[in-house]
Amino acid sequence: MSISVRGATKLYGTQKALDGASFEIGKGEVVGFLGPNGAGKSTMMRIITCFIPPTAGEVQVCGFDTRTQSMEVRRRVGYLPEHNPLYLDLYVREYLDFVAGVHGLKNRTALVNDMVDRVGLGPEQHKRIGQLSKGYRQRVGLAQAMIHDPQVLILDEPTSGLDPNQLVDIRALIKNLGREKTVMLSTHIMQEVEAICDRVIIIDQGRIVADDKASTLRERQMQGAVLEVEFDRAPHANDLLSIPGVLSAKRKEGTTWLLAHNAGNDVRPAVFEFAVKVGLKVLGLQKSERGLEEVFKELTGK
Repeated sequence: MSISVRGATKLYGTQKALDGASFEIGKGEVVGFLGPNGAGKSTMMRIITCFIPPTAGEVQVCGFDTRTQSMEVRRRVGYLPEHNPLYLDLYVREYLDFVAGVHGLKNRTALVNDMVDRVGLGPEQHKRIGQLSKGYRQRVGLAQAMIHDPQVLILDEPTSGLDPNQLVDIRALIKNLGREKTVMLSTHIMQEVEAICDRVIIIDQGRIVADDKASTLRERQMQGAVLEVEFDRAPHANDLLSIPGVLSAKRKEGTTWLLAHNAGNDVRPAVFEFAVKVGLKVLGLQKSERGLEEVFKELTGK
């Protein structure tokens, strides 16, 4: 197991940032680590990367304990923090060469060339880091996290500041990295999680509240699907709840309603029958799966 967290608790004075969190991540998985601000995401990542110790519990990376074998863990982990710390006065290639030297790597020039190509730094490689846009600085951060070919990548908001074109490139890179490495990433962009991640772990108030595939979470937590229906005039909510298969009815705007139902149950015929029965006309009807964003809100109580 690449990452093993058992009962991790972290106290800052009387404040409990982590409260007995437990999960495991295997090799070749890309896992989205989600939670509201202050939920404990960054604290968990800092513990895994040996920046801070847990107050209680056990955290292992590639079989090594983060408290007693931190140097072995650091050799196997690449880390991009949320606030990307860079030496702004260094040139891009100079900085990456410095990081490679810190890791004691050989063939540093070849490694720097490879990283420049992989993260798309070619056009900016001869500039000082302080002259780069936020998006290119983020690419430099990704390059330093990967230059020593770690077995585990911990990425805290890795696509922050990237433009739409850069997002496509970096998402593809992270997806490809997941074929050979363990990747744990934190993000607030739900579409990014669904596009990249094999699995989702959601933390709230220091506790793990969900751990599963995104598709499974959607079906289990939110009954799967929503039907958006526009009528010619407003029906009563209680009447809509009488439609077989409809679990809840919420007015979106005007005469448009959102009808929740189980993903495997097509309620469209029942909606048309209801409309005919009560003398309504259906002006529009659209079926869509509920997104991960709604699941996140449900699980974190927001």
